Amino acid sequence: MAKYKLTLNVERSVIARAKRYAKQRGTSLSKMVEAYPALISAPPPARMPPVLRSLRGILKRADPADYKKHLAEKYL
Repeated sequence: MAKYKLTLNVERSVIARAKRYAKQRGTSLSKMVEAYPALISAPPPARMPPVLRSLRGILKRADPADYKKHLAEKYL
């Protein structure tokens, strides 16, 4: 998919805070800015129960190896 440049006028202090926030989460400010319009413009999930909607996206940074280790320690 093609990428395009976008010029925004944002207060310097807001940009600094947003960059720190992005860095703490291991992403870029550009990706964060791109994600918001994508999120608000996406069609809503068809009849997703509220409990599932609240859990959506919480495992994006999960490591499957950690879960396997947890299971091994729990059941072995």
